[in-house]
Amino acid sequence: MTFRGGRRAITGIVALAVLVTGALVWALWPAPAPPPGRDVTIPVLDGPAGDQRVTLDATFFAPPGLGSGGGRAPAVLLAHGFGGSKQSVRDQAERLAARGYAVLTWSARGFGRSTGQIALNSPDYEVKDVRQLVDWLARRPEVLLDRAGDPRVGIAGGSYGGSVALMAAAYDSRIDAIVPQITWYDLADALFPDAAGAGPANGVFKKMWAGLFFSSAADRLAPEGGLGAAGVAGVAAAAGGGTPAGAAPPPTPDQVRCGRFLPAICDMYQTVAATGRATPEAIDLLRRSSPVSVQGRIAIPTLLIQGRRDSLFPLSHADANARVIAATGAPVEVAWYAGGHDGGDPESDWVFDRTVGWFDQWLRHSARGGTPTKSSPDGAAFTVTRDGGRDPGTRRPVLLHATAGRYPGLGGTDRTTVDVAGSPQPVANPPGGSPAAISSVPGFGGLLGGAGGSVSPALDIPGQAAAFESAPLAGAVQVTGSPSITIRVRGTGDTTLFGKLYDVSGGALPMLPSNLVAPFRVTATEAGTPVTVTLPAIDWRFDAGHRLRVVFSTTDLGYATPAAPAVHTVELASPRLTLPRDPALTAPSTGPVWWTWALPLAGLLAAAVLLLTGRAPRGAGRTDEHLADVPLVITGLGKRYRDGEKAVDDLSIRVERGQVLGLLGPNGAGKTTTLRMLMGLIHPDEGEIRIFGTRVLPGAAVLSRLGSFVEGPGFLPHLSGRANLELYWRATGRPAADARLEEALEIAGLGAALDRAVRTYSQGMRQRLAIAQAMLGLPDLLVLDEPANGLDPPQIAEMRRVLRAYAEGGRTVIVSSHLLGEVEQTCSHVVVMHRGRLVSAGPVGELLTATAPANGSGTRLEDVFLDLIGEGR
Repeated sequence: MTFRGGRRAITGIVALAVLVTGALVWALWPAPAPPPGRDVTIPVLDGPAGDQRVTLDATFFAPPGLGSGGGRAPAVLLAHGFGGSKQSVRDQAERLAARGYAVLTWSARGFGRSTGQIALNSPDYEVKDVRQLVDWLARRPEVLLDRAGDPRVGIAGGSYGGSVALMAAAYDSRIDAIVPQITWYDLADALFPDAAGAGPANGVFKKMWAGLFFSSAADRLAPEGGLGAAGVAGVAAAAGGGTPAGAAPPPTPDQVRCGRFLPAICDMYQTVAATGRATPEAIDLLRRSSPVSVQGRIAIPTLLIQGRRDSLFPLSHADANARVIAATGAPVEVAWYAGGHDGGDPESDWVFDRTVGWFDQWLRHSARGGTPTKSSPDGAAFTVTRDGGRDPGTRRPVLLHATAGRYPGLGGTDRTTVDVAGSPQPVANPPGGSPAAISSVPGFGGLLGGAGGSVSPALDIPGQAAAFESAPLAGAVQVTGSPSITIRVRGTGDTTLFGKLYDVSGGALPMLPSNLVAPFRVTATEAGTPVTVTLPAIDWRFDAGHRLRVVFSTTDLGYATPAAPAVHTVELASPRLTLPRDPALTAPSTGPVWWTWALPLAGLLAAAVLLLTGRAPRGAGRTDEHLADVPLVITGLGKRYRDGEKAVDDLSIRVERGQVLGLLGPNGAGKTTTLRMLMGLIHPDEGEIRIFGTRVLPGAAVLSRLGSFVEGPGFLPHLSGRANLELYWRATGRPAADARLEEALEIAGLGAALDRAVRTYSQGMRQRLAIAQAMLGLPDLLVLDEPANGLDPPQIAEMRRVLRAYAEGGRTVIVSSHLLGEVEQTCSHVVVMHRGRLVSAGPVGELLTATAPANGSGTRLEDVFLDLIGEGR
C-alpha cells in the first residue's frame, strides 16, 4: 500500500469526509487496558446422585467500574474447547469484560487444574457444574440480576465449550442467551456419520477424529495436561529401576489407558475403536451428552456459528440445532464462517464481534427499569463468509460476509439440477483398507495447503473410485446447502463408500470444496441397491465452463473401512445432481478495503474539517520549533492490541536527515505496528510521534512530507508502470508538477520497463515501482516495510542502491526488516526491537564493533540480534 497526504482543501469531498472520518474514528480509537482477572476455586457437587465433590479452577473478570458502587453488569460464562483450559479463552474474556460484561471462565472437570474426570458434557456432570457456576454468579455484587438467584447470563464457547452452552441452556432456565460455535448436535452422528440417512447404528466410524478426540485427554494425568510428575516418574522408574525419592508414583495401566476420562466413556471408546461399529450402548451414551437428547428444551436466543471447513462437526450439526431451537419460537441466527476444526481462517475478530453483538442484543438491559431487550434480532438471520478475491494493496485474501434475512436450511430456498454422466464402474476395497484416499487430514487442517484456507487438493486412488461428470457449465452456479444424488450399488454384501463433489476446471487440479466427504454403508445386491446420498453442505461457486464431478470412493484416510477385500459396481440411478441455492444471500462489493482509498485523502479531509468548523483537530498543526528540522522523533510510544497484549512498549527514538535507518527485529517485534502509527493509520495508546516537529494525528498536514508503502505493492496489472503512477498521483488531488515523476523514476531505475504492462514485471521490478510510487513528490521522509521481501540477491543489491541514492541530499529513509544482513549492508543507523521494546540503537558501524555507545550497552549488533533469535522468540 502506498500513502501520501494531500495539501489542499477540496470542498467537493465534504460528504466523503464525513464517511471516512467516522471510519477513522472507529479504527483509531485506542484500546483500553484489559481488566484484571481474579482466580477463584469453586467447589461443586455433581454425579448421578449429586454427591461427587469437584473443584473447578476459574477466573472472574469484573468490568471496569463495577463492584465498587458502579452498578451491575450482565454476565457471560466463557467455556473452552476440548483439551484446553480456562487459559485458552483468557484473551476473549478480557475483551468481553472491557465491553462491559462480568465474565467467568473455568477449566471443565478433568481439564487444567480442575479435578474430576471427563464426562463429555453429561447432564450428570459438566451440566450440573455449570448450574452451580450460575449460582456463584448470582451471588456476585457485580452481576445484574433478573430476580434473586437469577443472574442475567449468557454462555459462549467453541466445540466442547459450545456443546456445554447448548446442554446447560436445556437444563437451566436462568440462562438468557447462548453463542455455541463449531459444535455438535448429535455426538453419535458426528463420530458415526451416515450420508444415506440410516443413522449412527449404520454409520462409518470417523476413526482419526475419534482417536484425536479421546487421546488428547488420555495423557492428562496431571493438571494442565501432559504426563506431569506421575508420568515423568514412570519414565524414570522404567529407565532406572525405581521411583525417585519424593516423586509421585507411576501411573497405573488404567490411567495410561483412559487418562482422565470416566471409566464408562473409556470402555465405550475402546470397544468401538476395536470394532469400527457403534454399539447401542455407545449411541445412548454419546447422545445423552448431545442436544439431540433435549429437543424442545432449548428455547432462548441462540447464535450458531459453524465452520465451513470442518470434517469433525460439519454444517449439518448447526443446521439441526437451528431447526430444533427455532421450532420452540426462540430467535435463532446462523453463521457459516471460513474456519473450523480443519483450519482455514478463524476470523477471530469477526466471531468476537458477532458474539458481543448477540449478547448486547439479548443481555443488555434497556434504559427503562433494567428489563431485558427481547425484541426480534436486527439484521441478517443467515451469514456466510465468502472469498472476495485479493486486496489490491496487500494482495491478501479478502473475506466477504453474504447475508440473508432468513436461514433456509441445507435445502436452500430453491434448487437447480445438473446432469452428470458416466458408465457403471467397478470399485475395489483394498485389503486392510490401505492405501486410502485423502480428503482431509484431521487435526492438521493446513497440511495440504489450500486456497485461502477454504479448500485443498484431494487424492483418489485409481481403481477405488467411480466418477461421474457434467458437461461444462453454461453459467456460474452458486451452491449453498447439501447437494444430493441417487446411485445404485451392485454386488454382494456390505460396502462402505464416500461421496464427494469436485469442482473441475481445465488445466487445474480438481478442488474438493471444504475437503468434505459423505460416508455411508450400503448392502449391495446383484440387482443393484438404490441409495440417495446427501453430499456435504457447502457454500461454493462453480464458475461457467467448469464441470461438476461426483466421486464415490471405497476408502478415506479419516475413516474406518472394511479390512476384507471386495469389488462392487457403482452406477447412476438418475443423472440428476440436485444443487440447493439461496439467491437471497447478498455480499458487499469486492472493491479495495476502505483504507486503500481513504487514507491517501487524509490531508484533504483535514482541510475539509477546517472549512466546516473553522478549526483544526486538537493537537493538529502544533509544531515544536526546536524539532522543526528533525525528520522523526518518537517519545514513549505504546500500543496495545484489543486482547491487551502490548505490541509497542515505551519506544523512544530520534532520526536525523540523511540517515537510512533500519528498524530491525524478529517477526512480531512491533515494527509494522510502529510504522502504522508513524503514518497515522492507527492511534498510539501512549506517547507521541512528531514529524518535523509536528505531532502526527489523522489528517495532519505534515503527513504530506511522508511517503511509504507497507504490506507489499498493489497495482493494476493491465496498465503500464507509468500509467499506474500517474493514476495514483491524480487520486491525491495534487498538481501534476508536484509529482516530480521523472526524478523518482530515475532514482528507482526502471528504464524502458516503465512503459510495459505491470503484469509483465518481475517481483523486483514491482518492488522498485512501489518505491517509485512512495517517492512521488520526493517526500522528505520515506518509510518502507520489508522492501526486500521476495527479491533475489541481485534485486536486493539494486534496492540498496535506490535507497542510498534517495537519502543523498538530506532526505531520510526508514526501512523495516527482520534480516540482520540486509540492515547491515543497507542502513547507516539501526534500531533493534523485541516484543515492542527498544533493545539497541545507534550507527551501524559502531554497533558492528565491540561497543554500542548509542545506548551504552557495550553489545555488538550481531550478538544482540542472534541472542533474540536464539531465544526462539
